[in-house]
Amino acid sequence: MAEIVNVGLRLTATAQEDPDGIAVVEPLGRDRNGKRQYRHLTFRELDEDSSLLADGLRTLGGGPETRLVLMVRPSIDFISLVFAMFKAGVITVLIDPGMGRKNLIRCLEEVEPDGFVAIPLAHAVRSLLRRRFPRARLNVTVGRRWFWGGPTIRQLRARQLSPDFQSAATEADDPAAVIFTTGSTGPPKGVLYRHGNFNQQVDEIRDLYDIQPGEVDLPGFPLFALFNCAMRVSTIIPDMDPTRPANVDPRNIIEAARDWNVTQAFGSPALWNTVGRYCQQHDVKLPTLRRVLSAGAPVPPHVLQRMKNAIHPDGDIYTPYGATESLPVASTSATEVLGETAARSREGAGTCVGCRFPGIQWKVIRIDDGPIASIDQIDELPCGEIGELMVKGPVVTTEYVTRTEANRLHKVQDGDGVWHRLGDVGYLDDQDRFWFCGRKSHRVLAADGPMYTIPCEAVFNQHERIYRCALVGVGKAGEQRPVIVAEPWSEHRPRSKKEQEPLVDELLQLAQSNPLTSGIRDILIHSSLPVDIRHNAKIFREKLREWAAKRISKK
Repeated sequence: MAEIVNVGLRLTATAQEDPDGIAVVEPLGRDRNGKRQYRHLTFRELDEDSSLLADGLRTLGGGPETRLVLMVRPSIDFISLVFAMFKAGVITVLIDPGMGRKNLIRCLEEVEPDGFVAIPLAHAVRSLLRRRFPRARLNVTVGRRWFWGGPTIRQLRARQLSPDFQSAATEADDPAAVIFTTGSTGPPKGVLYRHGNFNQQVDEIRDLYDIQPGEVDLPGFPLFALFNCAMRVSTIIPDMDPTRPANVDPRNIIEAARDWNVTQAFGSPALWNTVGRYCQQHDVKLPTLRRVLSAGAPVPPHVLQRMKNAIHPDGDIYTPYGATESLPVASTSATEVLGETAARSREGAGTCVGCRFPGIQWKVIRIDDGPIASIDQIDELPCGEIGELMVKGPVVTTEYVTRTEANRLHKVQDGDGVWHRLGDVGYLDDQDRFWFCGRKSHRVLAADGPMYTIPCEAVFNQHERIYRCALVGVGKAGEQRPVIVAEPWSEHRPRSKKEQEPLVDELLQLAQSNPLTSGIRDILIHSSLPVDIRHNAKIFREKLREWAAKRISKK
């Protein structure tokens, strides 16, 4: 008989081990004195609530092969509902509402949902566009129901738990969720996660970072709360918009960390840039915080240094590397970056993302823009040579369920297993560390050969007035003209074209100082580079390429 693997049961196990431990804390308003108010559930209460909701979904027809879209703000309801869906055996569709209305509706249509568990606004849109979702008949409103049918979450909670309720007897290969990519290098794609993928993620993250039961986490990305419950870690939901991490009020993060003696926190580089700058400017220390995690894009050394200065002296910042389709893949720390690899990165070596997680296999292969059907067709490269990265392991997903044509380009068969091509380029060093050099689709194919974004941009990011920049190619592949689009720090932003000229001259001089960038003759100043919604860190170079092409043509 196959082993039962249901991620929802990990919450049940935690509730049995620590029933009265605080599972999740949700921020509320403030009292008359301005003190923050909170509400929380214990692990037992969260387990019971999620079982009750799972039972309710079952009575409505939810179960294996049922796809339900979950669109609920980060909250106790969100966490309880995700575990409820796991327990019911439902396939949970998770989608970032910040990806834009057009992408959002297209992704929802492509996934062909059987229903929505969502806030009133999402149901209003669903109702108006109901012809696009013909199968969506199982609908639950989280909040006040307006003019559509179906029960509310309050009504599901008003029921009595069925005496024979049991969580779905799913196996490792059974589908658990569909999670969409950010769409930073093309249309968002729906990635199929299986219960085994989630189960392995919990174990690998816990073991590599030595996360202990009883710790307290402040996750700036809602899904991390699910890992916490499976690791007997308390979750403090931050008061922030997770789709706009760069705009977080750092005082809210600091307040929650202090109120609950937070030991761990996760956020995008953009979030920690904002929080770190505030801590530096106001001499703020977070002595209980010993582990900070940041992912979604390379984390600049200045962000690592500021946060390292703010947390416990023995603490560290870790930067897990991976993708929506495969996470985690590798990891490094601020100690390693600041003490060794950052100096090489400034010279154009790329960004070292560290050594692979124990469950990961990886290869760097010769860059190919077409499909690779079988592992026999790859050309594996030696250490030090730039190619594209492919990975295999229990956390690596095996297929897309929307935009399925992408399976040919990203999945490589290897017997009964599947390798995933991440679309990232870089190389392995003699310590088996991967040095990230950018996205494959972002490389500039100039007449003198390919140019890679991360190594080239690092040369210009050294300038004290530059916050970040992007390398883009204008023109036909093989004859592209390399252009650097630079975003100055807000306090150093030129107010006129005349004020830009000295900065541009200085950046051109930097270009000539390194053989990687000596062929760059065009520098453009941009007030704010377009970035992805989820992390506010991945630069939309496709948009910048069009923007730069228009300006270059006018020169």
